[in-house]
Amino acid sequence: MAFLGSFDICASGLSAQRLRMDIAAENIANIDTTRTQGGGSYQRKDVVFESFGGNSFREALRNASHGRGYASAARGVRVAGIIQDDREMKRVYNPDHPDADEEGYVNMPNVDLLKETVDSMSATRSYEANVTALNAMKLMAQRALDIGK
Repeated sequence: MAFLGSFDICASGLSAQRLRMDIAAENIANIDTTRTQGGGSYQRKDVVFESFGGNSFREALRNASHGRGYASAARGVRVAGIIQDDREMKRVYNPDHPDADEEGYVNMPNVDLLKETVDSMSATRSYEANVTALNAMKLMAQRALDIGK
């Protein structure tokens, strides 16, 4: 049923945004990490999303314009992968640091606190939007059940 599929779409959005917030928190937590198990400084991570279970926007628009309805609407969003940001590390002069090179520079992680804060706020707003949509659908279902009484 298409109505119940809306719950799946919201649930997938909630799950994806939660992971996005987790990755932003991990990036912030490692903003000063100069040694990792893999060697070198921590590299910023980013989440890549993709839609699944439905047609592309172009196909959905074509179906709607030909009166074929929404039978094959998208079923949600999922994480396509977590990628590492390949931007250069920040070189900071600190000759007393144990990871400093011969010239006294330390390769600090390529994490920008402002960018992570904005990304976290954006994920929070997206999460809240999914919760609002979920609550609206729940209210519609309750009202539909009340009509049947």
